Amino acid sequence: MTDLEFLDQAEALLKAVEECCDRMNDEGDADIDNQRVGDMVTMTFANRSQIVINLQKPLHEIWMAAKAGGYHYRWLDDQWQDTKGQGEFFAQLSRQASVQSGQKLEFTA
Repeated sequence: MTDLEFLDQAEALLKAVEECCDRMNDEGDADIDNQRVGDMVTMTFANRSQIVINLQKPLHEIWMAAKAGGYHYRWLDDQWQDTKGQGEFFAQLSRQASVQSGQKLEFTA
């Protein structure tokens, strides 16, 4: 993957996260405060817990920090896959956000 390909795929991921947060806030009572600063999205839930997603450009990775720990993702087979075999990014984000918010939240690409 070239740097430009990484940046295109990573930007699509960050936009999808932002759009999912906005949709859940508009259509339900998710109450997710999502802020984007450069290549980082910080999601803050009503209980003040956070999930932070950021780009690691030199490694061509996406990193996610949640209450349960840190996760690293690489683009593989047309999706962002955990580097330690923990699954796909949006599935893990949905799990972690649901636990931290106390309600079922579903993120999609």
